[in-house]
Amino acid sequence: MMGQGRLVAWAVGLAALIALPFVYRDPYHLHILVLILIWSFAYTSWSMMGRFGLVSLGHGGFMGIGAYVTVLLWNHLGLSPWIGIPVGMVAAGVLALIVGYPCFRFRITGHYFVLVTLALSGIVLQIITATRDYTGGSLGYTPNRASGSKLLALQFDDKTTWYLIALAVWLGGIIIWHLVDRSMSRYALEAISEDEDAAAAAGVNVTAEKLKITLISALMTALAGAIYGQYQMFITPDTVSGIAVSLQMVFAAIVGGLFVSLGPTVGAVITILLAETLRIGFGTKAVGWDNLVYGVLLVLFIIFLPKGILGSVLDRLKPQRKVPRAHEQEAVQIARPGT
Repeated sequence: MMGQGRLVAWAVGLAALIALPFVYRDPYHLHILVLILIWSFAYTSWSMMGRFGLVSLGHGGFMGIGAYVTVLLWNHLGLSPWIGIPVGMVAAGVLALIVGYPCFRFRITGHYFVLVTLALSGIVLQIITATRDYTGGSLGYTPNRASGSKLLALQFDDKTTWYLIALAVWLGGIIIWHLVDRSMSRYALEAISEDEDAAAAAGVNVTAEKLKITLISALMTALAGAIYGQYQMFITPDTVSGIAVSLQMVFAAIVGGLFVSLGPTVGAVITILLAETLRIGFGTKAVGWDNLVYGVLLVLFIIFLPKGILGSVLDRLKPQRKVPRAHEQEAVQIARPGT
């Protein structure tokens, strides 16, 4: 009954989300919803690794690769984003394997793994900035406007179309999250996060399992970057790559709820609304304030609400098991003299 109720709730919620742009057509609010859905997918991608103790600060690099490879192939070679996006995802996946394999093979874990991925994110940012003749550098880069088919160029002016695309991508991320959650890899990765040596002794291929989840996470993050670039029609190194983007992913996933499928979505609502509030309220004076707020809130949540907003709410809603009092336990022992 519980499972059926959950399926009904998901079906009703999804139907409402699909119908939303046809009922409510305000362009600005649809724009905010598209951003929330795209970033929700990006944050979900990071949580695929983060929930198993693999704290990566290199996902800004994967997102930047997905965005820039797609646009560069379109502008310089005329390759449609339908080809450029898979190429960008493959490039991000190859980079993830190149960096991940030696780390996992030689047991580079904990703080050292964080530092390696931090360097990866910074290197990608510097490469994009340094190759300004091709990428536009810190000034940003704009995809060429399509003169032919909008579908072939994946360029749409209608917010409703982009909303539905972003919704499909977000839903795909949720489905992947649940598939991993119900797979045998989940138990292997949980065992690895607890004790690598014990997991290896039990027959778990530690390196393979870590590489598998890292590859999935990198591919998803690159897709998020590509979709974001196509939607915004303008990208800069600071908005799709670098350490700040990686930290934003960490913040959103932890604050929303790292171990709940919709936790990153809650985190996306917070980050996007916070950024918009600062932009509207303070304009250019508030540049960089969102990162400061993220840092302060992240520390507070780790200390006082480690399961995040949604995780803590779901914990409170779960029925509490009644713990027998001392005299009740004695009564049970008397009733079961053989125990």
